Amino acid sequence: MKALIVLFNCILLTIGQVSGPILVRIYFLHGGKRKWLTSWLLTAGCPLLILPITISFAKNRSKSSLPKFLVPPRLIASSAFLGFLLGIDSYLYTFGMSYLPVSVSSLLGSIQLAFTSIFAYFIVKHKFTHYSINAVVLITFGSAILGLHMNGDRPNGESNANYTLGFFMTIGGAALHGFIMPALEYAHKKAQVTLTFNLFLQVLLLISMFATMFCTIPMIINKDFQVIPKEAAEFELGPMKYYMILALAGVALQCMMIGSTGVIFSSSSLFGGIVTSLLVPVQQIFSVICLSEGFSGEKGMALAMCLWGFASYVYGEYKLNHKQPDIKHESEHEEV
Repeated sequence: MKALIVLFNCILLTIGQVSGPILVRIYFLHGGKRKWLTSWLLTAGCPLLILPITISFAKNRSKSSLPKFLVPPRLIASSAFLGFLLGIDSYLYTFGMSYLPVSVSSLLGSIQLAFTSIFAYFIVKHKFTHYSINAVVLITFGSAILGLHMNGDRPNGESNANYTLGFFMTIGGAALHGFIMPALEYAHKKAQVTLTFNLFLQVLLLISMFATMFCTIPMIINKDFQVIPKEAAEFELGPMKYYMILALAGVALQCMMIGSTGVIFSSSSLFGGIVTSLLVPVQQIFSVICLSEGFSGEKGMALAMCLWGFASYVYGEYKLNHKQPDIKHESEHEEV
């Protein structure tokens, strides 16, 4: 059952991480300029979570008169803090996307996995095996190859200043996201509560709400909401496709949020970082199809290294599960 939950979250993460950045990039390529708007889209779809939370709550409420799905105050405070950090991270990432091609996700993937590994070691005391170390090294180097080749995909007419700024903003976003993932795992462990599916959705809703609030304030200050109709009218692909791209991006990015958080809760932050990095070369394939970006030999090599690293991690987890008793394994990876 747990394996199916992890698999389901990985599928959501794949859908969101592959399609979300491509849709955001299409928005910028065809006349979109509102960076806070695209940052806001990452979590603006959070109201969609209210429906499954309500259904689950009503179902369990009928079985008992006691409310079992109230988020502990400690976890609410952690969710607020992580939500604000996620809002900052979203802006850093979308700022980089406005000046860099989708290939920038290669750099994000390689740096993010390195930071996730470091923070997972110090924050949640994650124990590394030689299989997981091998996976981190292979995927980091595979994604770094894409990052080194990224300059060859520089958009025509992009200034050196904007390109460099986007480059460093992306590194900052990768480092911050690398901290958020193990911090979320740590917050759950310190709350000392049994994680249910409903509680997971409530925590995700809280984090998304605070991140959305953070991005909404500068949108109001910059009058982004008032500019949307004008920007839609001037969009190169037409107003209808403008709104369609924004709506689909919001849904895709929400899938990425649910999948990313679900993988952390149902497995570990390190596994979440590895899956995220594994999807980097997959993004490259779809960027070639959707955005006509080139697919070089370096990208093929990176794909092979990332797949090799992911296989190493999965095999290591398989051996670990067969060596350790189930009780000990469950103490390290809380069940959803």
